[in-house]
Amino acid sequence: MSEEQTETGTGWPQPAVPGRSTGPDPRPGAPDSDETSPLTPQGEPPGRESPSPGDPESGDTATVDLSSVTPPAGATPAAPAAAARRFTSAGAMIALLLGLLGFTLVVQLRTTSTDPTSAATRQEDLVRIFSDLDSREKRLRQDIEALEESQRQLRSGEQGRQAALQEATRRADELGILAGTLPARGPGLSVRFEAGAKPISAYRVLDAVQELRGAGAEAMQISGGDGAAVRIIASTYFLDGSGGDLVVDGRRLSGPFTITVIGDPTTMATALKIPGGVAASVAGDGGNVIVEDREVADVSALHAPVKLEHARPVS
Repeated sequence: MSEEQTETGTGWPQPAVPGRSTGPDPRPGAPDSDETSPLTPQGEPPGRESPSPGDPESGDTATVDLSSVTPPAGATPAAPAAAARRFTSAGAMIALLLGLLGFTLVVQLRTTSTDPTSAATRQEDLVRIFSDLDSREKRLRQDIEALEESQRQLRSGEQGRQAALQEATRRADELGILAGTLPARGPGLSVRFEAGAKPISAYRVLDAVQELRGAGAEAMQISGGDGAAVRIIASTYFLDGSGGDLVVDGRRLSGPFTITVIGDPTTMATALKIPGGVAASVAGDGGNVIVEDREVADVSALHAPVKLEHARPVS
């Protein structure tokens, strides 16, 4: 090592590698590395290509073998790096699509972002708002149901009037049968009273009528031996006449007496034949009560309408 190297502290000089710059020489007065590069001819003016080795014009036939030059670790050849930086058409299309996707995501996030006003709303206010909406929905549903019911009533108005008329007619018929102003027909009984040692009293006949009513009789009439008949209603009365006759609502009937009644035959027959009842009482007087079922019993006798003087319906 020379004294100059010792003073500068550069140590031994590194061997020069063709094609690789080792940096400027730190020694004082050292020539520039470009000037001493074995690949660049000294004194060549800028912008002029140096003659290739072996060119007849250069007069220099020396050649430099670069195959033995080893690139430093981590260095990438220039040609593959340049090829990697070149974008193909497919790569450009992918990049464009990725950019559009990113832009769409950003716009979507901004659109669906939470409203700062709603975010600042308290939980109690949100609960109240929800309750108000729920109540409003219930009221609207009730209004819809009411309107639908009105629509059904309007559509079925004619049917409703017809049904009301039919119901009124049915009710009038029932009241007419109970009042004795309309004839009636249906299953029932024929109850015949035959006198014995004693005549059939009005009391025994009234007792039989009360038993039949209690057993569900719906319409009744009483007829005498001469065929005369009187309709039995709520206001009908019975009186004893002379010679064993009966006076029913002012009309005289002679025996034997027959009550035609419409109702459940079994129930009414049982009511008449209970121990100590009508049949037993008449039998105790020496008479007889004959009860016969009728599939169709006709109550055809009518009663004049009763004119009410004091009673009025309660509205």
